[in-house]
Amino acid sequence: MELSDKALSVFAFAAYHQLESGQKVSRVVRRDGAGHQADPEAVAELEQAGLIEATADALVLRPEAEAMVEKGIAALRGALAGS
Repeated sequence: MELSDKALSVFAFAAYHQLESGQKVSRVVRRDGAGHQADPEAVAELEQAGLIEATADALVLRPEAEAMVEKGIAALRGALAGS
């Protein structure tokens, strides 16, 4: 599945929080109250692909999206191994 960079940024955000916390991330904040928010086009794209459920406050990752975050983290680790 090809996703736009805006949609991929949601996965990057989820991966960051998972790496930082050491815990599986199944939802990310949609708006943080400090002016940062998920791009509306990315939200629409991911909803249309069936990867998330968007609420007013959060983007809830569906199982396929959670697996994609894990795959992205593994790819990042692999790409940076031995650097």
